[in-house]
Amino acid sequence: MRGCLQLARWLSTAAARRPAASLLKPTFSHDARRFFASSAARYAQAGKQVSDLEKRIAAIPLERYRNFCIVAHVDHGKSTLSDRLLELTGTIEPGSNKQVLDKLDVERERGITVKAQTCTMIYNHNGEDYLLHLVDTPGHVDFRAEVSRSYASCGGALLLVDASQGVQAQTVANFYLAFAQGLELIPVINKVDLPSADPERALEQMRTSFEIETDNAVRVSAKTGLNVPEILPIVIEKIPAPIGDSKKPLRMLLVDSWYDTYKGVILLVRIFDGEIRAGDQIVSFATGLKYFVGEVGIMYPDQTPQTTLRAGQVGYIYFNPGMKRSKEAKIGDTLTKVGYEKEVEPLPGFEEPKAMVFVAAYPVDADHFPHLEDSINQLLLNDRSITVQKESSEALGAGFRLGFLGTLHCSVFEDRLRQEHGASIIITPPTVPIKVVWKDGKEEVITNPSHFPEEDNLRLKVAELQEPYVLATITFPDEYLGKVIELCEANRGVQQSLEFFTATQVILKYELPLSHLVDDFFGKLKGSTKGYASLDYEDAGWQRSSIVKLQLLVNHAPVDAVSRIVHYSQAERLGKQWVSKFKEHVDRQMFEVVIQAAVGRKIVARETIKPFRKDVLAKLHASDITRRRKLLEKQKEGRKKLKAVGNVVIEHKAFQAFLAK
Repeated sequence: MRGCLQLARWLSTAAARRPAASLLKPTFSHDARRFFASSAARYAQAGKQVSDLEKRIAAIPLERYRNFCIVAHVDHGKSTLSDRLLELTGTIEPGSNKQVLDKLDVERERGITVKAQTCTMIYNHNGEDYLLHLVDTPGHVDFRAEVSRSYASCGGALLLVDASQGVQAQTVANFYLAFAQGLELIPVINKVDLPSADPERALEQMRTSFEIETDNAVRVSAKTGLNVPEILPIVIEKIPAPIGDSKKPLRMLLVDSWYDTYKGVILLVRIFDGEIRAGDQIVSFATGLKYFVGEVGIMYPDQTPQTTLRAGQVGYIYFNPGMKRSKEAKIGDTLTKVGYEKEVEPLPGFEEPKAMVFVAAYPVDADHFPHLEDSINQLLLNDRSITVQKESSEALGAGFRLGFLGTLHCSVFEDRLRQEHGASIIITPPTVPIKVVWKDGKEEVITNPSHFPEEDNLRLKVAELQEPYVLATITFPDEYLGKVIELCEANRGVQQSLEFFTATQVILKYELPLSHLVDDFFGKLKGSTKGYASLDYEDAGWQRSSIVKLQLLVNHAPVDAVSRIVHYSQAERLGKQWVSKFKEHVDRQMFEVVIQAAVGRKIVARETIKPFRKDVLAKLHASDITRRRKLLEKQKEGRKKLKAVGNVVIEHKAFQAFLAK
C-alpha cells in the first residue's frame, strides 16, 4: 500500500513539472526503444512472409485449384508419398520430418493413419501456379467415417497399390467409397524398388478388379523419391477443378475438428461458395448456434493464418470467443453467414458413425478414477465417434463403458490413454450390441450385459433377440482357401461369394456375426494364412439369433465384472475356459470355493478350490473308530458354518490377470 502511495505522489509531481502536451507521449529508455524496434521488425518480416504467400494464393484462379486424396490399403505408403509431394512443392524442407501428416504418437509407432489430415501446396506447372489440397486418409476399415468425409471434399484421388502385395481388401473397399463419390482416379504403383516388386501383376489386378485404364499409371518409390515428380502434372491434367463461386453467399462443409487448449475447437472446412474472413458471424444449420470467426487460415503444413478463405479452398477456422464443446462441431454440417440461412441450400450431411464394439474400462487403483475421467474426456475432444457411459462394478469399482467403431479403434484409444496420459487401466473383453424385440412391438438396443433381460422376462415378454452381422471381404493367396473357409465356418459364417481375381489371388465374401469378428478374428485369420490375408467389412444389419448371457458365479454369487452375451453354441466352450482360468487367480480359503459358469439357472462348467485342511486326527493314536468319526463330523459342521458366513476374498489383481489379453 505504501509503495502505491509513493508511486501516485511521484506521478503527480512529475506531471506538475512536465508540459501538458508531453504527457500524451509515452517515454521509454534507449534499451526499451531498441527492443520494441527489433520486435516490430520481426513482426513485419513475419507479416511480409505471410503476405507473400497470400498474394501468391490470391493470384491463383479457381480453375487452377486441385483437391485430391490418396486411396490405399494400410501400410501401402500413403504418408511417405505425402511427405515426398510436400518436399517436391517446397512446403517442407527435404528430409526434415518423416510422416508429417501423422501427428499422433500412436500413428507413428504403429505406422498407420488414424486421423485424416490435410495440407495445402503451391505447385508451378508450365509457368503457372496451381493450388493443391492434399488429404491423407486412414486405410483401415475402422476409420471408414474419416475416409468418406475426406472424399467429399476432394475432386480426385491417387489409387495407391503396393507393387509387392498388390490389391488388398481395403484397397477394394476404399476404391468403392471413392467411386461412389464420383472421384477421378489416378493409378499409382508404389515400392517398385523392392526385390519382391511385381508392378505388372499389380496393374493387371487393378484392371480386372476395378475396370480402370492403367495406361497413365505412375510407378514410384515414395521412400527413395523415384518418379514422384511425374505425379503432380498428371493430377493437374486429370483431376477437375472444384466447382464454386466466390460471389455467392457463403456455403461451407465441416470436414473435421480438433481441440486446442487455448483456441477451443478448431474446424477443418471446405468452402463451396462465397468467402470467409475473421470477424464474420456464421451460423450452423445442424445446431442453429452462431459464432464470430476469430481466425481463418490454411494448413501449410501447420496452421498458417490468412486474411480470406475463398470458394474451392480447404482450410481451418476458429472462433472468438472459442467454441468450448466439440459436440457443437457436427461433422458434415453446413455453415453460412448469419442472414443467408434461407438463400443457402445445406450440403448433404454425413451420418454420425455408430459404435459397434463396447468395452468396460476401470482404473487399476480406485484413487486414480478422477485422472482416468480427465484423460478420457481430453481424448474425446478429438474423437466424437466414441460413446462413454459411467458404470460401477462391485468387484472393480467405478469405471466407464466405452463404445468404438472396431477393435483397432479400441486398441488405438487404449494405447493413447497409456502413452499420452499415463493411465493404468483394466479393459474387459469387447462385446457387441444386442437388439431385444419385445412382444409389445418395442425394440431396445442393449450395449451392457448387465441390462440383458432376466430369464423369466425372456420367456414371457421377449419375442426375439437379434445380433449384428457384417459382410466380410477377405483377399488371400489361393493355397490358404481351405483354412480360411474352415475358420469362417467355425465362426458361424455364411458364404456369399468366391471369386479368383487373378490366377493365384482369391476374394472370399462371408456374412459373419460381429461378435466373432471382434473376438480376435483378424489375428486368427493372419495366423492361418501366414500374414498374407487382408480383411475388410461393412455393416450387414441385424439377424435373429439364439443369444444367452454367460455369467461367472463364485460360491453361487455372480461376479458382475465378468459377464458376457454370447451365442448359445459358444457358452459351454467359453464357460470351461473361464472357470479354469479364474481358478488360477483365486486364493485358497479356509472353506471350499466353487467357481461356476452359468446360463440362467443352468450350470455349464464348474471348478472347485479345495480348502486349507487341519489334520484333526493327528493327536489320536490307537483310538476307537467312533472317536475319529466324531472329530471328522465336527470338522465338517464347522466348515459348513464357515462357508455360510464367510465371504470369498478375491484380490483386485485376480481380475487384472483374468481380464488380461
